[in-house]
Amino acid sequence: MASEEAASSPRASDSATPQHHQPSRLTPALVLACLGVVYGDIGTSPLYALRESLVHAHEEGLPETSVIGIVSLLFWTVVLIVTIKYVILILRADNNGEGGTLSLVAKAQGALKVGPRARRRRLLLLLGIVGVSLFFGDSMITPAISVLSAVEGLTLVQPAFQPWVVPVTLGIVMALFWVQSGGTDRIARLFGPVMLAWFTTMAILGISHIADDARILQALNPLRAASFLTDYGIAAMPVLGSVFLAVTGAEALYADMGHFGRSAIRTAWSVLVFPALALSYLGQGAMVLAHPERVSNPFFLMAPDWFLVPLVILATAATVIASQAVISGAFSVAAQAVQMGLLPRLHIQHTSDQQAGQIYLPKVNFVLLLGVVALVISFGSSARLASAYGIAVTGDMVITSLLAVIVFRWSWNWGWPLIALVMVPVLGIELIFFSANLIKLLDGGYIPLLFAALAIAMMMIWVEGMRRLQDKLAQESISMDMLAAKLAKSPPTIVPGTAVFLTADPMIGPPALLHNLKHNRVLHERNFIVKVESATTPRVSDDTRLRLEQIATGFWRAWLSFGYMEQPNVPRALAEAKRQGQKFDIMSTSFFLNRRILRSGKGTLMPHWMSRVFVRLYRSAAEPTNYYRLPSNRVVELGQQKNI
Repeated sequence: MASEEAASSPRASDSATPQHHQPSRLTPALVLACLGVVYGDIGTSPLYALRESLVHAHEEGLPETSVIGIVSLLFWTVVLIVTIKYVILILRADNNGEGGTLSLVAKAQGALKVGPRARRRRLLLLLGIVGVSLFFGDSMITPAISVLSAVEGLTLVQPAFQPWVVPVTLGIVMALFWVQSGGTDRIARLFGPVMLAWFTTMAILGISHIADDARILQALNPLRAASFLTDYGIAAMPVLGSVFLAVTGAEALYADMGHFGRSAIRTAWSVLVFPALALSYLGQGAMVLAHPERVSNPFFLMAPDWFLVPLVILATAATVIASQAVISGAFSVAAQAVQMGLLPRLHIQHTSDQQAGQIYLPKVNFVLLLGVVALVISFGSSARLASAYGIAVTGDMVITSLLAVIVFRWSWNWGWPLIALVMVPVLGIELIFFSANLIKLLDGGYIPLLFAALAIAMMMIWVEGMRRLQDKLAQESISMDMLAAKLAKSPPTIVPGTAVFLTADPMIGPPALLHNLKHNRVLHERNFIVKVESATTPRVSDDTRLRLEQIATGFWRAWLSFGYMEQPNVPRALAEAKRQGQKFDIMSTSFFLNRRILRSGKGTLMPHWMSRVFVRLYRSAAEPTNYYRLPSNRVVELGQQKNI
């Protein structure tokens, strides 16, 4: 059984004034912390990006000189997509300091909220749903391929270790997900120094091999990348699918902006991350040109024999950090989706008393663990898993670019010529990469798409089901204005204290209020009909969080607005009523909730198959007492059954 989805609303509160989130002042410590959380994923791409690109080039029969073209593609893909699109442009499109797909959706919705464009806001929400779903698919593949690729490095030291690659990988993955419940506050302090050592090591190894064949410096000329594509045409498409592995994790630049601010992210990228990546790809390419026999694993073979084991250990630590960053990002995205009404209430545990963004979602953690374990067992190697990688990421990037175009045009007031000049090349390259990755569809690329399709279906059913349910309840209910006027004219027994009724529609009488009158035949002297709304901003200031409207004597409507990065706290928000001259004492307040039990198959609200899914989602919702931070000893629940 699930409690009524009483207060969460997918519609934004346009009246709320945002509280701007100010990131910390730029310091070396902040830049160091940024390395581990933001750049863990993209920082481990050199483990497999060039290797897989060269493997596909060999399969297509491309000559050895194509190494220069492939390295040029890697280099300029990083420049165009990461540096120009994300670091220079998208980081400016923050939503009051916060980033991520849903932040961009909210910003785009805000830009289109006036006039006939308002009808397009549902399409933007759909784009957001698709983007979030693809991100969840990527959140499963990243830990699997990253940890597998690092553990496989041990086979270079001891070939007999090959049968142990999958068991060791599974052990690391399970330990990684097991520690999530304890929070990552202490572990995160080690992320920055470890990733600093990782990027420094990559840069040194790359520099040490560039002299192996100085022709590799020709890769810095973008014409070499362009000529590779024109010379080989369709034969280059499989290679492009692997080249894109170099920019997986670029979305983290935008998603983690609220934690570090754009200055720290840009500084870390410019000073250390981008130079280290460029030197690593150039060094690997030069080594392969000079020693073609090392094409099997160019990253690890750059290291001297005495340093191979330490490098594998460092790579394993870096991939665990990359996986941790993606998992934490999945928690944040899921929490935002709940706040925006795209998912049922999920149980959220705050694992730090200092950082509000450090959260743990048990159900999300369990689903991700099952997915990662299944991928590791099914594919067994990073080379095979690379075929499943890329489609979800490219799809998410294309959606980000489309949303950015809307923001550039209607929020920043850019002209179409300027937008075309900037975004047509970016979107063109991303669509080419998306097409190249579609070639891998039957080789495993269908896996993230299947998971994304499942997530999209769940969110669409939830959003549509809640809309139909609220419409049906509104048709069957009595107007709150009429009910309040009637009770004010002929009141039942009045008892001292305050009653709070959570509802999704404050314009109609809450079922909990009607049940209380019917069975207990009493009315409190003060009654608040409360709706909790999700704003299109990350946070809402305390002085604009509460909006009150008196209905009749003893009755008030209350709208509580919370940003999508906040955890709703109803009692604390209602305490703001004192500023508006209303009495509110938590010790004399009772919170009335309607525990609604949905039954499928006996109603006409939606098709039978859809109702079964919706009922399961509804029952899986977390208890509103915990979600809305209600004091459990002051909550009264009244039951109701509903056929849909």
